[in-house]
Amino acid sequence: MPKYTATKLTPLLESHDMPGTLKFYTEVLGFSCAAKFDDLSWFSLVKDEIEIMFCMPNEHRNMPKAVMSGSLYIKTDEVEQLWESLKDQCEIGYPLDDFEFGMREFAIYDNNGYMLQFGRELE
Repeated sequence: MPKYTATKLTPLLESHDMPGTLKFYTEVLGFSCAAKFDDLSWFSLVKDEIEIMFCMPNEHRNMPKAVMSGSLYIKTDEVEQLWESLKDQCEIGYPLDDFEFGMREFAIYDNNGYMLQFGRELE
């Protein structure tokens, strides 16, 4: 096994609607655009300690639509307030609930169909 230090994981997701994705993440979720190409074929978004990059489909990985078998799970201490602010403006994956594995969480879908889960540990 090679020895190396992993310092950060930044998802790079495809979008067929880059302007819509930029608008959703900045205006609905409160991310900031940290960097972008002038033609909007790639951009990087940040929110506190989280970074997500988006790109248009290209010759290396050109899927007909956005596909991810998992979800993006974002921990936040303000899950209840976030739920209240998002529940009427997003497609809901599942509503705010307490789970037996010790988390209070909910899920929404972004404009690409990617599931975003938000949760905090139960006290």
